[in-house]
Amino acid sequence: MFLLDFESGVVQWVLSALAIVLSIICAGHALLWKRDPRAAVGWIAVCLLLPGLGALLYWLFGVNRIRAQAQYLRRRWPLPDNSDLDDPSFTAEWPSEHLGFTRLSRKVTRRRFVEGNHIELLVNGEEAFPAMLDEIRNAQVSIGLCTYIFDSDRVGLQFVDALADAVERGVEVKVLVDGLGELYSRPRISRFLKERGIPTARFMPWNHWQWFLNLNLRNHRKIMVVDGRLAFTGGMNIGVRHLAEAVDNPKKALDLHFKVSGPVVADIEWAFLEDWSFATGANHLRTEPLDLPGTGDLLARVIIDGPNEDFEKLRWMYMGATNAARQSVRVMTPYFVPDRELMASLNAAAMRGVNVEIILPEEGNIPFVSWATDAMLWQVLERGVKVCRQPAPFTHSKLFIVDDSYAIVGSGNFDDRSLRLNFEFNLEIYDKDFVSVLVRHFDEAKARSASITLAEMDARPWAVKFRDGFARLFAPYL
Repeated sequence: MFLLDFESGVVQWVLSALAIVLSIICAGHALLWKRDPRAAVGWIAVCLLLPGLGALLYWLFGVNRIRAQAQYLRRRWPLPDNSDLDDPSFTAEWPSEHLGFTRLSRKVTRRRFVEGNHIELLVNGEEAFPAMLDEIRNAQVSIGLCTYIFDSDRVGLQFVDALADAVERGVEVKVLVDGLGELYSRPRISRFLKERGIPTARFMPWNHWQWFLNLNLRNHRKIMVVDGRLAFTGGMNIGVRHLAEAVDNPKKALDLHFKVSGPVVADIEWAFLEDWSFATGANHLRTEPLDLPGTGDLLARVIIDGPNEDFEKLRWMYMGATNAARQSVRVMTPYFVPDRELMASLNAAAMRGVNVEIILPEEGNIPFVSWATDAMLWQVLERGVKVCRQPAPFTHSKLFIVDDSYAIVGSGNFDDRSLRLNFEFNLEIYDKDFVSVLVRHFDEAKARSASITLAEMDARPWAVKFRDGFARLFAPYL
């Protein structure tokens, strides 16, 4: 009996010592690799206060396996980097006061602005879907389609029919859907795609055994590239929800999409093929870059952002452009839950005399996010930022415009999820004529909107303030 007790005590001592050692190792890993001090402190506390269990939780949820996997793929398939190349044609056209920002943006994106592009604004599904379907039906060589939500409604099935016809014509078709995003619609669109023989991949499938490890890491990009010569991108998913003129559409959402042609399409295609390679595990990237002819005068550059990158590219771009602004900053976003640094850049711009305007939807489609937004608005209102709410239907559009000459468009929102967790795709645009079209759209929306005042936010009942404040605690994951 004594021997059994002794052996049992030794085993418990060894297990306890092992748990403590593992927790110390995980705490050290968090100290070295967590860039956000708040996250580092939180995980160190979990590891040390819960020996063994804390280490297990950190290993399951605290380690960014996506970055590790993407960096492995990058070593095998290097990303083209032209950030150190001179760009005299661009710097000659950009206002001198913005040259510092152009150097920052080139280092952040690791790409130059590309000349000779043409971009067309498409408003809502009534304009975007017919244009996209026409290009699918006219495709001769290849189609690459990536989207977050691909509904299996009548609009989604129209796309399935067009893609299936393209496959029958011998067109090389690739469709990438997000593993969580496809669950917005039943039955799943991947079922229809596969039944019609359309090559399909899912980004981090929900039914994969590791789904709980990567639940927060979603592919939110919207990209379609046809024949390597023309692309569509923006904030629009595929589904009836984006048909704004449909009377029988209670969940309609206004949104913007963009039809792009010119040399920048080669970079857009690279972004899609990188995602496809990531999802399938095989290298589908082009060995030789496309040399596409110019189709216009517009300067554009891609911003490929995600948790696999070295730092939050889109966040740096928003902050850099806001700090460079001299006259105006216009933000239209469905979700406004920025971190302290991004909010500080907006406030600083407003306090030095820049006209900073933000348009939000009057009623959001995710109440918890709207509550968190309301808990934060006073921080920008008290510094002179102008905020208004656009009436129903829900507006899913994303615009970021500086000084009427520079814009960022795409899938990214003004919240921590887009800037830190999601895989996003955006375009930088420098062209006063095209940006004037975006400014006009923004100003028309503002004319329909109602201003929000600091007094109005302060007058909320205490119960509402507590609710909103509680929602704000989860801001990094909203």
